[in-house]
Amino acid sequence: MADQNDVRKSSDVRMVPGSDLAKPEPGNAPGFSLTLGVEEELFLVDRKSREPLVDPDIRIFETCERTCGPHKVVRELIRSQVETNTRVCASIDELRTALQETRRIVIRAAAEYGASVLAASTHPLARWQDMAITPKERYRRFVDVFQEVLRRFIIGGMHVHAGFGDADSRIRVMTGMRRYLPLLHALSCSSPFNSRHNTGYKSFRLNLVGGLPRTGIPAPLSSWQDYENLLAEYRDRQFANDGSELWWDIRPSHSFPTVELRICDTCSRVEESLSVTALYASLVRYLWRRNLDGELPEEPLTEMIQEDRWVAQRYGVFSFFGDRSSGTGRIDIQDYLEETLEEVRDDARELGCESEVRGTLEIVRSGSSADRQVDLYRLRRLEGDTHEEALVRVVDLLLAETREDVPV
Repeated sequence: MADQNDVRKSSDVRMVPGSDLAKPEPGNAPGFSLTLGVEEELFLVDRKSREPLVDPDIRIFETCERTCGPHKVVRELIRSQVETNTRVCASIDELRTALQETRRIVIRAAAEYGASVLAASTHPLARWQDMAITPKERYRRFVDVFQEVLRRFIIGGMHVHAGFGDADSRIRVMTGMRRYLPLLHALSCSSPFNSRHNTGYKSFRLNLVGGLPRTGIPAPLSSWQDYENLLAEYRDRQFANDGSELWWDIRPSHSFPTVELRICDTCSRVEESLSVTALYASLVRYLWRRNLDGELPEEPLTEMIQEDRWVAQRYGVFSFFGDRSSGTGRIDIQDYLEETLEEVRDDARELGCESEVRGTLEIVRSGSSADRQVDLYRLRRLEGDTHEEALVRVVDLLLAETREDVPV
């Protein structure tokens, strides 16, 4: 929920693709150019208590802004959070370097002033009553309108921008992507704890997001004009000022010519972020090809996608989704994922990210961040830790995974 006006000031379009979208990039098939950018919302943490900092040292943000280079780092809705925005990347390999760089920027700045950095969509020790809102007019307006729903919004997410094609093709690919959103979300789950207790969900974040209007699975759209007409309806009724206030799970970016994937939790490990992003990129290319051939698959009922979405947030990598092949019954997430990987096999190869895409199978087999958090919490409780002590150990795990594969 970063201020879009701040994003626009980013050296004319650093975070996500801009006017060079039509130029073929290495690894892309002829006629298709894909660029990527990732936003990560991170927590700033007190080193001693492991709790989120209620009012972090302003010099952390100033240092990030001064040292961010081609990337961008901005303040978030909650003062204890920071949002990183990578530079434009033409491949998953480039994106790996960019994600390592953006995390390193924040980790170093935080360490300079006695803080740590945590990558997850909720902080296990956070109490919303203790948190403070960043003093910006946009955020003050949101609090006035949404009240306690927004005050409880102690969450972060990972947003992936994919730049490709023209406006109409982006809209059609966005619509075709809806059926895959629950799968992408299940792979990223990292928010099982909220207000110091185990919620029973692998992603409690989506429950909190759902308290706002204009969230969830968007309706199917077939053209840019469809989107413009819908946005005009929102503006005419004074429900939203612009596209930045449509907080769908996937949307056309308000600021850039990209399709922005928004459903995912913040992955604690960089490599898992890359696997999810690589699968998304491969699906974009696959759907773009299908659209070019006039063979986009028939759209499933939005209600059925919403059911899968709930299953994903509740069970994560233990999900059983609706079986799209037979049209009846349920299918295990691993079988569902393997079917999807077969669909995008050629696309992953052309984009040079086969290894990262295959990494999604390891997430399903070994568990996401949410599974590791809950498993550690239960183990520590069995071994005699108090509830609070066990939560602190979970935070320590997340702090370590945030730094994993990030040369500092």
